[in-house]
Amino acid sequence: MASLPPPYQTHLPLSPDPGEKPLNYEPQLPLVPIHVVTHASQLPAEFLEPSAERQLVIGFDCEGVDLCRHGTLCIMQLAFPDAVYLVDAIQGGPMLIQACKPALESSYITKVIHDCKRDSEALYFQFGIKLNNVVDTQIAYSLIEEQEGRKRLLDDYISFVGLLADPRYCGISYLEKEEVRFLLRQDPNFWTYRPLSEQMVRAAADDVRFLLYIYYKMMEKLNQQSLWYLAVRGALYCRCFCINDNNFADWPPLPPIPADNLIVDGNAPEEEILSVLDVPPGKMGRVIGRRGASILSIKESCNAEILIGGDKGPPDKVFIIGPVKQVRKAEAMLRGKMMDVYY
Repeated sequence: MASLPPPYQTHLPLSPDPGEKPLNYEPQLPLVPIHVVTHASQLPAEFLEPSAERQLVIGFDCEGVDLCRHGTLCIMQLAFPDAVYLVDAIQGGPMLIQACKPALESSYITKVIHDCKRDSEALYFQFGIKLNNVVDTQIAYSLIEEQEGRKRLLDDYISFVGLLADPRYCGISYLEKEEVRFLLRQDPNFWTYRPLSEQMVRAAADDVRFLLYIYYKMMEKLNQQSLWYLAVRGALYCRCFCINDNNFADWPPLPPIPADNLIVDGNAPEEEILSVLDVPPGKMGRVIGRRGASILSIKESCNAEILIGGDKGPPDKVFIIGPVKQVRKAEAMLRGKMMDVYY
């Protein structure tokens, strides 16, 4: 189990907004410098040139317009223990993002992120980057809840704001996040404007500067089996919306089931997979059902995650992640919903 490194054992005051108080008395994060990056030379060498001798753990996030395969990546945030780097994709262009590709694909750099799916999709389709070696705090939260005997409700995924507010992990409020969401609803191009305003810099940095602290708190709680599931599911969620024609053969291999099986409470870990199911034209409504009743009934019957692209797409596919038997069960039930029934 990991313990908190020295930068996260300080008691310096933290507040996302000058007048805001922390919700509890957890150890507080130091304020660190924020660097806006428009050229690769402004990034740390150990990030640009990953190596086994200098392995890193960083906080990671992306901001953009309608962030997915078709949207625009505007900022990529990197949180190190001693600084936050805002990689400006608008000013630095594709060359700057490509300079980050070795790090984003490296197994020597752990990327701590909350809900990696759309960020991974944007990086893959816009820049050909296969996001690798992530620790997804949304997945980690669910695993810890399961470990401690609390069952997650269907489709009840912890938000980043909710995770920050949880006193077990951070215990702060993040009111400015709602302000930025309001601005994004008013103007979806919010993240494209330059120069970056003080609010933009602060909001982008706040989305990552807590992640390393949360990471170490979570690592203290996760048992060895959960850590394996965290690695596998992180890899599968990175692939989720990144559909290609070769069944992800050019992606890094999934973590294998450990040789010692990591048996916990009599249960050995099961192989997990991603299945992408094509939905024929006009059949998605049948799959979802009135007010989501059909898809909900399948989720209740299968111990697997079932995801639909929604507004961002892809509109004709269903994504299933979980143990092999449960995924196959979900596939069969979904195909049954797609079939024409004649009376």
